Amino acid sequence: MQRLFKVFSLLSLVLLMAFSSCGVRYGFSGGSIPENMKTVNVQFFENIAPMVFPTLSQNFTEGLKERIRSQSRLSQVNGDADAMFEGVITGYDITPAAVEANSDRAALNRLTITVKVSYINRLDESGESNFEQSFTQFREFSGQVQQQEETLNTAIIQLLTEDIYNRAFANW
Repeated sequence: MQRLFKVFSLLSLVLLMAFSSCGVRYGFSGGSIPENMKTVNVQFFENIAPMVFPTLSQNFTEGLKERIRSQSRLSQVNGDADAMFEGVITGYDITPAAVEANSDRAALNRLTITVKVSYINRLDESGESNFEQSFTQFREFSGQVQQQEETLNTAIIQLLTEDIYNRAFANW
């Protein structure tokens, strides 16, 4: 019993030290945001894809804001901020993923969304944490897209905003 207590105490100490840092804040959400970063500005992401879903721009922009709001301590502002996100939705495609046997109909379809994102960390004088990158995610579905499109978009937006957040704040 005493040995178990010592092992538990040592493990607790190691974990405590692992999550301590100088100048960078780590959390269980996977992010490492510099202590001096206080504000973020997320610009509206216009949909310039050839195929358009009417509410995608608004839903994506709000989804990214919500991801940052729920997983960081950053205050969202309009105008100049310590961190800035802007970009465009460049792709919204529905393609066949699998064909039915003895038919030319799709048994499974794939909805793919691509977003081009520019991230600027104005506190990083070297510019090493800044990036411009495209992010793509998809979901497969069967049946008609019209009945599932809103749900599919929500799921893909969650994946995209997670990728973007992790790239900006966890450097993944």
